[in-house]
Amino acid sequence: MHVKFKYCLIISFIFTFFCQTLLAQYKINAKVSRILFLGNSITYAGHYVADIETYYKIKYPKNNFEFINVGLPSETVSGLSEIGHADGRFDRPDLRERLKRVLDVIKPDLVFACYGMNDGIYLPFQIERFNKFKEGINWLHNTIVATGIQIIHITPPIYDSEKGNAQGYSNVLDKYSDWLITQKRKKWQIIDVHYPMKTYLGIQRKIDKSYALAADGIHINEDGHWLMAKYILTYLGEKSNLKAKNVEEKLLNFKHSAEIHKLIVERQKLMKDAWLTKTGHNRPEMDLGKPFEEAQKLYEKIESEINELINQK
Repeated sequence: MHVKFKYCLIISFIFTFFCQTLLAQYKINAKVSRILFLGNSITYAGHYVADIETYYKIKYPKNNFEFINVGLPSETVSGLSEIGHADGRFDRPDLRERLKRVLDVIKPDLVFACYGMNDGIYLPFQIERFNKFKEGINWLHNTIVATGIQIIHITPPIYDSEKGNAQGYSNVLDKYSDWLITQKRKKWQIIDVHYPMKTYLGIQRKIDKSYALAADGIHINEDGHWLMAKYILTYLGEKSNLKAKNVEEKLLNFKHSAEIHKLIVERQKLMKDAWLTKTGHNRPEMDLGKPFEEAQKLYEKIESEINELINQK
């Protein structure tokens, strides 16, 4: 058997295994309207959010889901910041500073939260930093639940030690992910993207040693975001056409999926800056985006374009 073909079969088997272990843990209620994504620069980049929205828009066009991304680059839940972060221009923002405003303004029905990548501040494992992360996650969880809103936690994506220069940081994120996964015993909703991504990367590296999901070890590319989206969708009980190589590959066998995805990416980029400015934050060097009222009008315009494509059978 050809080696590359053999590894492709292995990858397919492992993806199927992870799908089976994650399948149908949580189903989004059709009455849900606003779905909020919290996180750091990986969430702010937003490709996995746009991929998930594209899937739901095509499969459930009548559902009134609004996917809102307020990921903030550099942010932590631990409240920690390393010396010289951003070349000394500013410390890492802490979610505690803005969460209440975000919830008050957006009033979400469901929250996804993805933290951990920045919370060990790219240093070797230390119990004090680990405890700060755990305290921050517990605070986030309890704050959201106290408002009556459902929260789903996402483990941090992997840190690629072969591409980044933070020694031992891959192991740090393993420990952070391990702890987060154990919170399932408290009946928390936890989606693990960390270990499936780690397994996937390891297999790809056996085929191509130069393969990477993140050129700098941190900020995953669109392939990495699509992996995240697939693992999240699988946990949400969605499995249709998730073997696609990317979200534009005629997702759900719909001929206009690539066009719809492009429009959703455009709209997500428009709205994330508008929402961040409207809800407020203390991170400098961010794009203010368009005034919120103008952004909302453009949102509706793009929605009309998407619906036109959906209605073209």
